[in-house]
Amino acid sequence: MLLSYVFLKSNINLESLVIAVTGYLIVFTALVLLFWFFSIIPRIISMRIKRKELWDGKKAASDYQDKISGEETAAIAMALHLYLDEFHDEESGVLTIKRISKTYSPWSSKIYAVRNQFNRT
Repeated sequence: MLLSYVFLKSNINLESLVIAVTGYLIVFTALVLLFWFFSIIPRIISMRIKRKELWDGKKAASDYQDKISGEETAAIAMALHLYLDEFHDEESGVLTIKRISKTYSPWSSKIYAVRNQFNRT
């Protein structure tokens, strides 16, 4: 009863509501699937690496205890940033404006303006 009253007194009809809810569900489902997909990729990659190392007879990567900590990762990222930042040229803030004489162009001519067609006698 209340739902039909709301639909009668507003611009929202049942079709609009169904389209909106369907759209929201599609977007939410896509986001959940993307989250699941991106969270499962590292596991798949590590499983393939372990399988290949076991096939080759090497020690599995998960057996190693040498893992890079967050502080080490941050230090490496900062060093790379500082190193790559040195490649930029230092530029002065001086702008030089040179005037170039342009040849005649009918596109900028006032003779061919639209308003002149109506002023003819």
